[in-house]
Amino acid sequence: MEIAAAILVIAVIFVWLTIKIVPQQHAWVRERLGKYNGTMTPGANFLIPFVDRVAYKHSLKEIPLDVPSQICITRDNTQLQVDGILYFQVTDPMRASYGSSNYIVAVTQLAQTSLRSVIGKLELDKTFEERDIINAQVVAAIDEAALNWGVKVLRYEIKDLTPPKEILQAMQRQITAEREKRALIA
Repeated sequence: MEIAAAILVIAVIFVWLTIKIVPQQHAWVRERLGKYNGTMTPGANFLIPFVDRVAYKHSLKEIPLDVPSQICITRDNTQLQVDGILYFQVTDPMRASYGSSNYIVAVTQLAQTSLRSVIGKLELDKTFEERDIINAQVVAAIDEAALNWGVKVLRYEIKDLTPPKEILQAMQRQITAEREKRALIA
């Protein structure tokens, strides 16, 4: 009786180690003896116990990533505080696992450098007018490099553009002067 119970326990453990259920919108990377062996898709998947292992787990959903706020310098040498959100999705779990040691950090840093580069080509007034163009240029720059990391950049959104206080005050004075001018004409 004890032998049957032991065999039953071993069989249950063997089945538990063999069958892995991958949730919908996820992909798991399987390694066999330390080498890439395949990507496990949603549903029931089988592993050879003690030979195969799940090395990486990736969500295939759209991931919002808050890009840290940073100071960018415009073409007319004005400092601008810029904050944004990057939306991306893992499209190739194998490349996401082995293409970069940490694709999230890599995408974040590339987003920051790309944003600084794009803002640096524009004058201050244009940065407020051309947010959509800035967003598109940042996405294009990141997406090209991110393909090697198994990631597709879907969009970038600037949350906030904040010039220095002196510039804000000057802008406010200009707006007030324009309103007063229109009031005198009318």
